[in-house]
Amino acid sequence: MSDAHYDGRAMPSAKPMTASGTRTAPTKPTKPKKAAPKKRPKKPADPAKQWASYLRRYRPGLQAYVLEGLTRQYGEQTWEARLDPTSELILTILTQNTADTNAEKAYEALRAAYPSDRAPEEHRPGIGWGGAGLSTAAPPDWTAVENAPLPQLIDVIRPGGLGPQKAPRLQATLRHIREQRGDYSLAFLGDMPALEARDWLTQIDGIGKKTASIVLAFCFGMPVMAVDRHVERVSKRIGLIPPKVTADQAHDLFLGILEPDEMYAAHVLLIHHGRALCHAQNPEHDLCPIRDRCRMVNPKAP
Repeated sequence: MSDAHYDGRAMPSAKPMTASGTRTAPTKPTKPKKAAPKKRPKKPADPAKQWASYLRRYRPGLQAYVLEGLTRQYGEQTWEARLDPTSELILTILTQNTADTNAEKAYEALRAAYPSDRAPEEHRPGIGWGGAGLSTAAPPDWTAVENAPLPQLIDVIRPGGLGPQKAPRLQATLRHIREQRGDYSLAFLGDMPALEARDWLTQIDGIGKKTASIVLAFCFGMPVMAVDRHVERVSKRIGLIPPKVTADQAHDLFLGILEPDEMYAAHVLLIHHGRALCHAQNPEHDLCPIRDRCRMVNPKAP
């Protein structure tokens, strides 16, 4: 038998043999199954957008009606810068859980006890403020306030109420600003987006969305809404915000239902309306300019 000539081409492979000696067809390799595409987790619904959608559908034009009615009653509200941002922050801390008139006493006491050589500041509070307004004078020396012996600082601000709680909070706030920024100035916040600036302030212990929003709205005209007890009460009675929402949640709901250029006026008008007519006890419905759409007056108001 002669040798087979190999011409360089691949030889066909022999079929595998079974146990009985017959040849079987070669098995085709199985293709790996494609993994099912992973489902992307759904983004949680934005409560502010949901609530704004509800109002548009079931109570159309409510926000405009409220702002127009309150503006007719109390006048047009135009923004103007109120105080230096650090002064505004300290003053706002002093207002926590006390009347604005008491906060004025405590701030004036800080000026007297820790005077600075800075230029005088003018307080133009407008109708949203519940006191008489501060005198025109230099702000306190913030370095002296931060480094004051704590018992001394407590005594200085005692006329404003809650001195033992607020004195260490003032010093911790000033310390945080200095350590983060190198001085006590908050002017840099004016260059930040509103919600980033609010987040920066709320990193400070004891500073919530309300205090941060007051500073940003009154000092920089930023489109944030400060919700205090008056704003919360009036808004829930009207139905601008749901009855069970917290004040903290309400800050973000307002971002969905108000235009940026409406927020300053809305805060000032609602807080003043809460003091003037929509009292916690015995609200004066007969004098209210928005009673026809208030859910406290009529639970089925449009």
